[in-house]
Amino acid sequence: MEAYKRWVRRNKEYVHSLESLANGLTWLLPERFSESEIVPEAVTSILGIVTAVNEHIIETTPTNPSQMHTRHMEASSFPYSLFLTLMKDVETLVEVVAQHFYGDDNRWNFLAVTEATKVLARLALLRNSGYKMLLHGGETTNDGNSTNEAEQQDVRGRLLQQGQNGHFTPQGRALSAMSRFGENARMLSDPTWFRRVEHHQRAIMELPETEIKRPTMSSFLSEKGISGSLFLMGEVMFIARPLVYVLLIRKYGVKSWLPWLVSLSIDIIGMTSSITCQKHPKLALSDPEKDELRRRKLLLALYLMRDPCFAKYTRQRLESTGKTLEHVPVVGFLTAKLIELLVGAQTRYTYMSGS
Repeated sequence: MEAYKRWVRRNKEYVHSLESLANGLTWLLPERFSESEIVPEAVTSILGIVTAVNEHIIETTPTNPSQMHTRHMEASSFPYSLFLTLMKDVETLVEVVAQHFYGDDNRWNFLAVTEATKVLARLALLRNSGYKMLLHGGETTNDGNSTNEAEQQDVRGRLLQQGQNGHFTPQGRALSAMSRFGENARMLSDPTWFRRVEHHQRAIMELPETEIKRPTMSSFLSEKGISGSLFLMGEVMFIARPLVYVLLIRKYGVKSWLPWLVSLSIDIIGMTSSITCQKHPKLALSDPEKDELRRRKLLLALYLMRDPCFAKYTRQRLESTGKTLEHVPVVGFLTAKLIELLVGAQTRYTYMSGS
């Protein structure tokens, strides 16, 4: 595996080209595979897994020798973000296989196990991150950086200081790259500078390890107060909502309004809690976290695509729109194809789960 990591890191552009080519070739699968959804979904899942693993390897590339020990410590912890990405890559395949071999009703048992696994991973990630907002369901790391104008100078200073200790955020890596470029130019013209830098690097490597202390739940709640409780409640509700929805469908059926209404209520209450807590000065959201809240608001539109709302209202609207535009050249054809895709995708829980 270490040899493979080195190869991927040395051939990043080549790897990306291969991944793009492989994804393009999936459109050329023989038509006999279209009789079963399992093979296309399996191919898509495998490509997604390989891509996710390669991206994780590239993103965790040490940027300097002093960062090797830090990366080793990070690698020893469980990569929850990567695990959640892999779960997203295989969940549709799990649904298709379960439906094919065990029937439409029994597939919800497998989906419940899948959602429960993601809930446990996200709760663990929430705890390990120091109770920061999960970005894209935990698939994207939240470094917690604030982008307020008043904090920019302080952030830059911390990034440069972190560079000396071998702990880099993405912005820190950029600043470090610029710094290293200047150092390399200076080393070529001044051999004594090289000796001083070499001595400094040895000193850095000999620095004692510093452990990052993450807040516990009690310390987080005591520091943030009621706003922290609301924020934490909103995150837990966002994490648990898909599992609650699947369990209710498993019990009451997909045609019942109860799972739909309960799921929508959990989303609205959780989002309201997250928005309300922004007024607390210690819970000011960074730009990525504000984008995440906007993304969650957009996900509410998926309720129009979930039964029984889709069967009773949305589908009728789509079909009436298709009939209205069917005589319009090009537009009518494209609208019909779009409606066909939406109707087909709606039959898969994982396409419309938003989890």
